[in-house]
Amino acid sequence: MPPPNGFTYEAHTDGTVHITHHGRRATVLRGDRAARFLGEVTDAADPQLVMARWTGDYRRGNERTARAHPRNRG
Repeated sequence: MPPPNGFTYEAHTDGTVHITHHGRRATVLRGDRAARFLGEVTDAADPQLVMARWTGDYRRGNERTARAHPRNRG
């Protein structure tokens, strides 16, 4: 699976953070969640991975593999 890319974020003066993926809004963080995100993304070695995790986009690509696992075959 390729590393995440195309994520950007904008911190606004009202305390909200807008995270976009390839120009489309992925999520909006407010209050305490926005502050925690900003603290994490500024200290991160790979901010793209942090933004993917906060938007929920980090798990794409492995669902098909997990579906074929014997435990999940029903």
